Amino acid sequence: MKIVAICGSGIGSSGILKVNAERVLKRLALEADVTAAHLSSLSCDAADAQVILTSAEFVDAIGPTNADVIVIENYFDTEELARKLEAALG
Repeated sequence: MKIVAICGSGIGSSGILKVNAERVLKRLALEADVTAAHLSSLSCDAADAQVILTSAEFVDAIGPTNADVIVIENYFDTEELARKLEAALG
């Protein structure tokens, strides 16, 4: 499974989401390749992703996709991330 964390520049908030998603997946005993990417590389980086993690401000820019787009309100809240990933993957 491939999960892509998206933000405007590909280094700040997407990096935080990547690290926290990896922690949550480990806790949930789920395996996935998690990458951080910027919005302009979305078509390449997320073309085969099953899940896209992002903030509400980037949802419209993502456009049509086969991936589940999960909006994360608080990037530091691993409980929110765990709930939303379990709902999408379970």
